[in-house]
Amino acid sequence: MSATEVLPRIAVVVSRFNAEVTGGLLEGARTTLAEAGCALSDEDVFDAPGAFELPLIATALAKTGRYDGVVCLGCVIKGETAHFEFISLGASIGLMMGALQTDTPISFGVLTTYDDAQAEARSQPGPENKGREAALACLETARLLTRIRQGAVK
Repeated sequence: MSATEVLPRIAVVVSRFNAEVTGGLLEGARTTLAEAGCALSDEDVFDAPGAFELPLIATALAKTGRYDGVVCLGCVIKGETAHFEFISLGASIGLMMGALQTDTPISFGVLTTYDDAQAEARSQPGPENKGREAALACLETARLLTRIRQGAVK
């Protein structure tokens, strides 16, 4: 990062459903953003009831213009019905559509796992934490879009 680069302001939307897992994802995102110099304030973290609500909240935040990116964190674990497929598909397409409609990076940090153990493994502290990966993707995309908009990309 150059001395003149302005740090992006990032919001995080985290699902309360499967809170033990999403709490780990949030900690991974928080730590990663802090390491990149983007301290995440409590006022920039928003709760969602579940993964299905993430796209609406993220899109609304992106439309405010206050944020250069939105990190979305959730966890959907396969059960005995088709519910898993509908929620996962709705969340992923909704987040993509929100990003495209607002020209704001909205990153997909929603675990879609077949069991609790897979979810827990992906939400533990360390380099494999998917909240960390979602935060990094959001930051990188926000920075690149800023360069593109400033005409710095040839």
